[in-house]
Amino acid sequence: MKKVLAVVLALAMLLSVAACGGSKTSSTTTPTATTAEVIKVGATGPLTGGAAIYGQAVKNGAEIAVEEINALGGIQFEFNMQDDAHDAEKAVNAYNTLKDWGMQIMMGTVTSTPAEATAAEAFSDRVFFLTPSASSTDVIKGKDNIFQMCFTDPNQGTGSAQYIKEHNMATKVGMIYKSDDNYSMGIRETFVKKAAELGLEIVAEAAFTDATSTDFSVQIKQMQDAGAELVFLPMYYTPASLIFKQAQAVGYAPTWFGVDGMDGILTLEGFDTTLAEGVILLTPYSADDASELNQSFVKKYNEKYGETPNQFAADAYDCIYALYKAATAVGATSADSAADLCEKMVAEFTSMSFDGLTGANMTWAADGTVSKSPNAMVIKDGAYIGL
Repeated sequence: MKKVLAVVLALAMLLSVAACGGSKTSSTTTPTATTAEVIKVGATGPLTGGAAIYGQAVKNGAEIAVEEINALGGIQFEFNMQDDAHDAEKAVNAYNTLKDWGMQIMMGTVTSTPAEATAAEAFSDRVFFLTPSASSTDVIKGKDNIFQMCFTDPNQGTGSAQYIKEHNMATKVGMIYKSDDNYSMGIRETFVKKAAELGLEIVAEAAFTDATSTDFSVQIKQMQDAGAELVFLPMYYTPASLIFKQAQAVGYAPTWFGVDGMDGILTLEGFDTTLAEGVILLTPYSADDASELNQSFVKKYNEKYGETPNQFAADAYDCIYALYKAATAVGATSADSAADLCEKMVAEFTSMSFDGLTGANMTWAADGTVSKSPNAMVIKDGAYIGL
């Protein structure tokens, strides 16, 4: 597969790629060849609102992959991404728009709560669904046609506790989590369980909700009073950015340890990146990876979008190529119904392996979970550096 991808990238750089962009709230990438089979791939994600960094990165990464694939002249992907503003109801509306458009495969939904809603629809409609970044187990639970490119929340919690313990990062650990968010709660639960198994002492836990997500003075004081040397943050980057700022204001400087939702904080508008200096997070992707495949992707991403790709962009890129590999293997055609293609894709995904930006020899279990290894990253001088 590595050789295939290398050929894909080399050819794509030589050929002229045709793509049309949509509005701020939707984006469609059209096929290049006019005689090939065209497969309609849909996606939803936050292209506007507070989580737009995630959705935009996913759109960008997916479109690069689609353009490369379509430049080859074989099977073509027509990619259509609709805005869901990180809202479950809007995500279902966006899903229905894609369904009316004729979507045959879905590159999932970007964030977990909206993805739970769209995955339920896709399961009922028998639309094959591969999400780049919706990590909640509720997205895939009980749905044989729903798959993840990202780690599940339990894996992130377990992996974080193991990393902290194995590297003797702290003897006293604190945690701040979002109690009304499935993503945060799923990671928190397995982190606590694994920490207990490993003898890792959690000296303080503090929760917050949407309603209390701007003032973290109480939670920070709890961590300080408990003497937490490391604070685990199973959350997205927006509340984390406020925690870093408010902790600095009171002179509290523990080791901060985050998860994949922290990826994107360095491009958060108005954020002082020095506040994130030394933050550690587990992620399956590093833009610093020296492989030819990754460096080609990073170069294209920088040239096209003026910034370094994050994990969400890389996961989306991998999603498109994994869908391409499976669709090619099953002989997908323009005439295939979503339901007919779904059954073929399920069989292929549970038997194939895949090499991409976010892992080598990736495989999928029947429950939709992916098998690949995480990497630890530290933020240094405004960039992610591998540990």
